[in-house]
Amino acid sequence: MSLITETNQQYYQGAQPFVTNGASDSFITTFNTDLIFGDWDPQATNYALNNFKLYKSPTGLPGTYDEYITTYVVNNNTITLPAIPVAGEYFVVQLTVLDGGIYGQTEAEKAYGQAVEDNYGEYEYIKLSDAINNFMVGYVGDGKLIQKAKKSDVVFFAKRSLQEFSYDTLKSVHSQELNIPASLSVILPQDYVNYVRVSWIDNLGVKRIIYPANNLTISPYSTPLQDKAGMPTQDNFGENIEGTSLTEERWKNANDSLINGNFANNIDELTEFRNAYGLNGSWNWGRQYGLDPQLSQTNGWFNMNEREGKMSFSSNLAGKLIVLEYISDGLAYDLDTKVPKIAEDALYASILYSIISTRSGQQEYLVMRLQKDRRAKLRNAKIRLSNIKLDEIVQVMRGKSKWIK
Repeated sequence: MSLITETNQQYYQGAQPFVTNGASDSFITTFNTDLIFGDWDPQATNYALNNFKLYKSPTGLPGTYDEYITTYVVNNNTITLPAIPVAGEYFVVQLTVLDGGIYGQTEAEKAYGQAVEDNYGEYEYIKLSDAINNFMVGYVGDGKLIQKAKKSDVVFFAKRSLQEFSYDTLKSVHSQELNIPASLSVILPQDYVNYVRVSWIDNLGVKRIIYPANNLTISPYSTPLQDKAGMPTQDNFGENIEGTSLTEERWKNANDSLINGNFANNIDELTEFRNAYGLNGSWNWGRQYGLDPQLSQTNGWFNMNEREGKMSFSSNLAGKLIVLEYISDGLAYDLDTKVPKIAEDALYASILYSIISTRSGQQEYLVMRLQKDRRAKLRNAKIRLSNIKLDEIVQVMRGKSKWIK
């Protein structure tokens, strides 16, 4: 089970010091973060892959460290020098950190990156690989419900369970900050499964919700070129020739004010709106009363372009800063995937049920019992992960004109 193995210096500073004894040429690092080693030479291309830097000092005093740029190798988080250093020399392994750390004397020597920040808050989680190993120890063996099980089976059901949990139970919401280009489209993230919320950010840093276009427009999945008779045309290989979407082009060039009625005292736009919708004449005043909320907002719209794997936006959002919040399935990076410890027991219950229920000859009462246990533990995980606090409930209720008795 998980234990805190890092020192405070390793966790907060991302640094681990060593003092040579004159008998060993290697240092074993014990960070929660694995060392990534590309090359020891700062001039080499692969040096940029490193998530750490190695510093050396004759005294260990602040301001006396220089980057160690002599040949060394890294294997399984162990740094091996080319020769045994003399006793009493000071070395420090510094993981990359946003401020560069305190050991580099120049900008080039500082360890810029965010390996340290990526490790903050890690105790909240358990790696999927560790959860699988725990399951093999606690649930598989003589005298247990599962006498024998292939680890590959456990890995499969653990991944499937995590995938299902990620959709509506786990806090697997990711976010990206993006700028809307002139094309009004952004590429979906590599691990994207579904969106949660899309917002543009104003000058105060406040989120302004962007709503889906829904019935306003669409990005056609196929746009075949047609001949004069309306028949799709084919290339030399018999495949339909695809053209550009006129629907997307018209939406890209659309004047949003003609949709939402927000003219901002622009007489020309107001006149164009009246002509477009036949609203000339004083008898038409008030006809926007009860306007569809989908139309009567100025934050803009987005729609999914499944054909190109992009998210497209209305013309008034060009150049805006947006934040895309989305969910993934938790499996994008294999077994280094993290599981909240709050949901760990539910994961074990799900793996246990999945293995037993797929085996032939199992008694039905046992399968039903495990299914019920899985549901109960998953429900408990949802409640815990909802993170509802009494103070927050009280704050909401105080915003209502009601007395709390």
